[in-house]
Amino acid sequence: MMVNRDSDWTRMFNRRAAVLAGGQAALVSALVGRLYYLQVIESDRYKMLAEDNRINMQLLPPPRGRILDRFGQPLAINQQNFRVLIVPEQAGGLPKTLDALNHIIPLSDFDRERVKKEAARKRGFLPVTVRENLTWDEMSRIQVNAPDLPGVMIDEGLTRFYPKRENAAHLLGYVAAVDEADLTGDPLLQLPGFRVGKEGIEKIYDMGLRGKAGASQVEVNAYGRVIRELERVPGEPGNDVVLTIDERIQQFAAERLGPESASVAVIDVNTGDLLALVSNPSFDANAFSRGLTTEEWKALSTNDHKPLVNKVVAGQYSPGSTFKVVVTLAALEHQVISPDQTISCSGRYNLGSYVKRCHKVHGAVNMTRAISASCDVYFYEIARRLGVDKIAAMARRLGLGEVSGIGLPGEQKGLVPTEAWKKSARNERWSPGDTLNVGIGQGDVLATPLQLAVMTARVANGSMAVKPRLVRPATGTDPESGPGAGQEEFTALGISAEHLSILKAGMFDVINGPPGATTAAAARLHFKDPDKRDWTMSGKTGTAAVRRISIAEREAGARDPEELPWHLRDNALFVAFAPSHQPKYAIAVVVDHAMGGGGKIAAPIARDIIQKVLELDPSHKPRVDDEQIASNTPAQPA
Repeated sequence: MMVNRDSDWTRMFNRRAAVLAGGQAALVSALVGRLYYLQVIESDRYKMLAEDNRINMQLLPPPRGRILDRFGQPLAINQQNFRVLIVPEQAGGLPKTLDALNHIIPLSDFDRERVKKEAARKRGFLPVTVRENLTWDEMSRIQVNAPDLPGVMIDEGLTRFYPKRENAAHLLGYVAAVDEADLTGDPLLQLPGFRVGKEGIEKIYDMGLRGKAGASQVEVNAYGRVIRELERVPGEPGNDVVLTIDERIQQFAAERLGPESASVAVIDVNTGDLLALVSNPSFDANAFSRGLTTEEWKALSTNDHKPLVNKVVAGQYSPGSTFKVVVTLAALEHQVISPDQTISCSGRYNLGSYVKRCHKVHGAVNMTRAISASCDVYFYEIARRLGVDKIAAMARRLGLGEVSGIGLPGEQKGLVPTEAWKKSARNERWSPGDTLNVGIGQGDVLATPLQLAVMTARVANGSMAVKPRLVRPATGTDPESGPGAGQEEFTALGISAEHLSILKAGMFDVINGPPGATTAAAARLHFKDPDKRDWTMSGKTGTAAVRRISIAEREAGARDPEELPWHLRDNALFVAFAPSHQPKYAIAVVVDHAMGGGGKIAAPIARDIIQKVLELDPSHKPRVDDEQIASNTPAQPA
């Protein structure tokens, strides 16, 4: 039988062709299905991915909120900042372009090396900052020479500026570049050149002052180069912070201190508003904003007058005889002596074999005379009768031994010693001699100038435990109206009005008493109210030793301060309130290592400042300024 080979081959070919065609159909079906899946079902997802590759979002830093005084005068603002940038790939040789730029504006070797290193790290089309804070002339010269400076461009931004420079620098603080400790995940902190608050109000209210970032939507190519801006949403400016400070008083107080290492606190005795907080010497906060040079930092950090320390809240001083205010009220409350009872001062006080001395022989003195003449013997005796714990309890009621609550960085709480404190801190028993030292504000007792001002304000107020306030809660700039004006809700002071009257009579005589009975006659006011009546101030002097004086030195008598090195001279203190008949303002002045005591050095400073405060009081002289800030209703601080 014959086999048809052609027929078998044909059938085999047809089968193979069918299998191949089926395979091709399957592949085409899979390809079509995949294309359908990608282009139809997953179209939205891949469209979004494509848009993300084509469009970038860039954060825009918001303007930082302003810091204003109680009348809306600017203390910290934002200033136009011209920067010169360079795009390395357009420069046609970076070193050559930098050389050409150096002929127009000075570039340090540090700037040149920094630019080269930054350009090496970045892509060639990304701009690198060459210099910031250009003057108008520098910016103009660069613009005129732009054709000869390939890749160089001018950028405009904002930088922090403090119009009063040294004035209120400790209070305001400053802003500086973000460091590792500041990173919290906030994208704003990643922006080049972004600044955060480092000290003072700038640090306390940093989050509210920052504002909210804006955004710029830009189209980029495959290499990330910006082609055009599609949309821009500006940032939301930070909140303004309105302080209780009156910049006129702040500046006057700073100028009055002159070259002294000193501090001043001025407070409204009814509201607690702080009108001035001055620490001298100061520094230019703008230098920190732009970045200190090595020479500037060395000059500040090695200065023995400590310009970087905010002495008004961080300086802890023996209050000296200003502490006799506390001892007087404690003695009256516990009835260890009557106001008319006298104690004889022979110039020395004996406690067994322990001898304490007074600065002069006063004879028989009652309470009012002891305050006005600042008789140490009198206060040694009533301190002995009281004991330290009763004195400490009164000191705390007057605001000593605790932080004020205004929140400034570095604030110290001072020290009000007790028997239990000495046992705990030093594992030593309290001695009667310790009590005598505390009785005249020496020994272990310490206070800040702000605490001394609060103490005086509470005495002047008489009924309420006034607390200091640095930031106004009102949204308006008028300090006499709005929800932040008027009397705060303070707790009752709980001290007898009669006792306060006795103390105030002695403080009145400190300045205004008969000849020979005063310790601060030089502090008498020269101020008349609108009805042409003379106003007076009441106060208390203090002179605090900063070293232990040997018996031999005491026997030889007081040395002229000019004979001593600066750091061994006594501190001069003075606290006061005015007007005496209706107290409204209190002040504390501390002069470090002064050329004399509190009555000679600190009291005249306080007199001049209080006189200025009274002259500028809104009830006598409403503020009218030609210069007006951009907005009269800054937002409430966050």
